[in-house]
Amino acid sequence: MDFVKYLLIFLHILGAAAVVGGWFATFKKPTVLPIQLWGATAQLITGLALVGLAGASRDPLNYIKITVKLLIAIAVLVPAIIGYRKAKKGEQVSTGLAHAVGGMALINIAVATLWN
Repeated sequence: MDFVKYLLIFLHILGAAAVVGGWFATFKKPTVLPIQLWGATAQLITGLALVGLAGASRDPLNYIKITVKLLIAIAVLVPAIIGYRKAKKGEQVSTGLAHAVGGMALINIAVATLWN
């Protein structure tokens, strides 16, 4: 079971790196890259799986932190979907939308690491 947990943690961190890395790569000309959409999706799915594993192992859970992180993850995924669809059509992705994806992901990382 530990292997599954650590594999999920690895994939979760990889998703965060994809979102924030894509944001940094396109910071001067903001857009939403496909890798950012995949990273945001991976973050949400692996985060939910990690909560499920923690709940199944009877570890004490901080439901307030989990809820805050879930809401932020949704706030990353929704603009990532919208921005990716616009970019795929060749439309201009607004600066605010592109920065929302990366900025909210960065905030979610901060919540995960700084909130005890």
